[in-house]
Amino acid sequence: MRRQPGKIAVGVQAGRYKNFVNGQWVDSASGKSVPNINPANTDDIIGHAPQSTREEAQAAVAAATAAFPAWRAVSAPQRGRVLAKAVQLCYERKEEIARTMTREEGKIIGEARGEVQKSVNLLEYYAGQGFRIEGRTYPSEMPNTFVYTIRQALGVVSCITPWNFPLCVPVWKIAPALVTGNTVVFKAASSTPGCAEALVKLFEDAGLPKGVLNLVYGSGSVIGDEFVSNPAIRAVSFTGSCEVGGEVAKQAAAHLAKVTCEMGGKNPVVVMDDADLDLAIEGTVQGAFGSTGQRCTATSRVILHKAIAEKFVEKLIERVQKIKVGDGFEDGVNMGPAVDKVQFQTDLRYIEIAKKEGCRCITGGSALSIGKGYFVAPTVFDGVTPDKTIAQEEVFGPVLAVLRVNDFDEAMKVANGTKFGHTCSLYTGDANLVMRFIDRIEAGMVHINQPTIGGEAQLPFGGIKATGYGQREMSEEGLNFFTELKTVFYDYTGTKRQTNIY
Repeated sequence: MRRQPGKIAVGVQAGRYKNFVNGQWVDSASGKSVPNINPANTDDIIGHAPQSTREEAQAAVAAATAAFPAWRAVSAPQRGRVLAKAVQLCYERKEEIARTMTREEGKIIGEARGEVQKSVNLLEYYAGQGFRIEGRTYPSEMPNTFVYTIRQALGVVSCITPWNFPLCVPVWKIAPALVTGNTVVFKAASSTPGCAEALVKLFEDAGLPKGVLNLVYGSGSVIGDEFVSNPAIRAVSFTGSCEVGGEVAKQAAAHLAKVTCEMGGKNPVVVMDDADLDLAIEGTVQGAFGSTGQRCTATSRVILHKAIAEKFVEKLIERVQKIKVGDGFEDGVNMGPAVDKVQFQTDLRYIEIAKKEGCRCITGGSALSIGKGYFVAPTVFDGVTPDKTIAQEEVFGPVLAVLRVNDFDEAMKVANGTKFGHTCSLYTGDANLVMRFIDRIEAGMVHINQPTIGGEAQLPFGGIKATGYGQREMSEEGLNFFTELKTVFYDYTGTKRQTNIY
């Protein structure tokens, strides 16, 4: 039986979302907006997200600048308690937020609930970090001198986030920024305004002072540009495409702001001849088609040892064809729609490119007529070689490329043969191969005998090469990004003396 769609997010009036600036929900002055469309049913217009003006973004930066001195003066444990209150509220609103997410982003309701829980985990972790923002003590070369380091807030920071994980990605940026004493301007994706609003409402209701967190909806070329280039911004945390991330890094560097960019992936699963094939197939399917393949950690290449390739592919087809595609609120659905028309067309374009380049489509390969939604069949191509487009470029959809290799060394060459270096997985029972793989793979995260997806609050998240620029996110690494390190020399001799000249 079909479940009823989730509620319209809190704060929307007459179908219009509002910006949140200086503690107030305010209508955009632009008069322009984009519709928030349910990708599983394009007749369902959830609301309209404003396309705000540069002046509105500047007002948000000004509010954050004014709020910074007072927020910085709040003790870190007390800042953590605000996050702890947000944890409680997130638990209470878990179902409502999950249903908002499924309705506007398209992921199945079980995945949406999982994302809300991941957000709770992140909030819990960073709430506790309020008691653990650490410096160090060191021995000094000088007698009667106490030397140590402390970490302090930067000032106003910007968080620019994507639509594919519209709650937990903003959480893992905003929560560490807040607990370390920064104030935040937040640009969310126009495709998922309801989740952004629900998150800001959590912090508002948890008692965050006005101006400490500000949300402005709008285009990347206007709001995003201001939140990167404004000289008051001291750090930028960005998740999105490589092309945009490169420009973000350049713009931030122009006024010496810190920057971290988490970008694309072309993540491989390597399956050796001694692997547990059933385990490897299940992990590959979860990685490739969970969240409709719309995640930076998605499996997009499976690299098979020739000895098991035929058997693996046979079992893989059987498993993929069991995936039920449809509205994420429907019982039994395993995969939802593409997030919007643009991504839907992108998926189909890459499928056609693969066909024209001679890759063999062994299942899927087309759009699906399911109501009025942006549905693409789970698609697998065999006969793919490393030079093919779908072996090199990120599709960000439910498209998997199968590549075959003769041995481990060739597998490593193929796995490393893209510009990306996000995450990866190896299936084998050989401990020697595991260690060689860990040493040689060009990726920021490595999984052994499990899918390429996943992360935990206490572990660093991110990649290398074209995938990542700057520090890792989540964990203590994500916390430290939003701080400056200060070194202190305290001479307690009480007398004049010669000091080191350097």
